[in-house]
Amino acid sequence: MDKTQIHALVSLLDDPDERVYSQIQEKLLQLGEDVIPVLESAWENSFDSVLQQRIEGIIHRIQFDNIRRSLREWALPEHQELLTGALLIARYQYPDLDEAHLRKHVEQIKQDIWLELNNNLTALEKVRVINHILFDVHNFSANTQNYHAPQNSYINNVIESKRGNPVSLSIIYAVIAQDLRIPIYGVNLPEHFILAYVDNGPGMNNDFEDPDRVLFYINPFSRGAPVNKKEIDSFLKQQRLEPNAEFYTPCSNLMIIRRLLNNLIASYEKLGYPNKVAELKILWKALEDF
Repeated sequence: MDKTQIHALVSLLDDPDERVYSQIQEKLLQLGEDVIPVLESAWENSFDSVLQQRIEGIIHRIQFDNIRRSLREWALPEHQELLTGALLIARYQYPDLDEAHLRKHVEQIKQDIWLELNNNLTALEKVRVINHILFDVHNFSANTQNYHAPQNSYINNVIESKRGNPVSLSIIYAVIAQDLRIPIYGVNLPEHFILAYVDNGPGMNNDFEDPDRVLFYINPFSRGAPVNKKEIDSFLKQQRLEPNAEFYTPCSNLMIIRRLLNNLIASYEKLGYPNKVAELKILWKALEDF
């Protein structure tokens, strides 16, 4: 369909007949992202609130469907890069986010850490370097005042504001560490989220689910403080939860993105946004088969 035909369709969006509008909407949805610039132009040049509302709804549907499809593609085992997954979730609320700018910001943090590392450092010393650069130099910190705010789960907002929740801070920490070939991975601890520094020495297999391979744990929500197994035991006891192997071993990137979605669903439930809750549950379901 050429631009003239697209403009003709868009010009019919203000038709008072709901059946006509429904047919036009379906055709525009089928065209996908290519039609968004035309819709945005029509919105800017209109003073009709009904037309603007209809255009906003169609743009949102197109963007939402693209995120859902992209998430399903990302969930394939060979595609589960952690930062990409977090950025996809952020596009739900910020469809026009500047991904290149955000990746450049993360790359700068990684570069600053790399300059302080050397091959003679122990695992704990490497973590101290990461903590210093991330929390002292770049001033990342826990958002304790607005812990349940949805902004804490949108990775672009966390990178820009430098405030996050346990999951989002752990994602940034793990992405940077893994890019530097430091074996730090997420641990899906209930009611919290931490990281595990895994023994990745010579002769080790790739079974990261072996709890004996975890050297120690890291709590990014507490400025990267080291955590031992006994402290996790105590935390689970406080939460009245039975110990489970999954609470002590690294989880997949897929599990981390599901946890991110769960946080957002809980945040919007608290704020009373049922439409957002319903849509985020659809995104969660898109990952269910993997």
